Amino acid sequence: MSLVSLREFLLSLPGATEDTPFGPEFLVYRIAGKMFALVNWQAEPLTINLKCEPELALLLREIHPEVKPGWHMNKQHWNTVTLVEDLDTDLWQGWIEHSYERVVAGLPRARRPQAPTLSGKAG
Repeated sequence: MSLVSLREFLLSLPGATEDTPFGPEFLVYRIAGKMFALVNWQAEPLTINLKCEPELALLLREIHPEVKPGWHMNKQHWNTVTLVEDLDTDLWQGWIEHSYERVVAGLPRARRPQAPTLSGKAG
């Protein structure tokens, strides 16, 4: 997994921005000011914290060894995913889209990006 391809995907989501409020080692991705992903780009392999529906978060932790409770986050709503080389692209991209969509759903309608809905590959 390359940081370049991860960043490109995260920033391809409508309205997504990147900043570093927690220091240069953590890249934070937001939509309308609300965080949907946090990347530890110095970790080897890369890790990413993603928001997740609580029941799905538990299921993903049971099924995928790369998925753990969110590091330094609310463990009910956040997972930390270790982006190992053999992790299927559709999986990690779907989990990012799920996180993004959860945050967008919580925004007032006027602040939501005007774009087609994403493909929903969270499973």
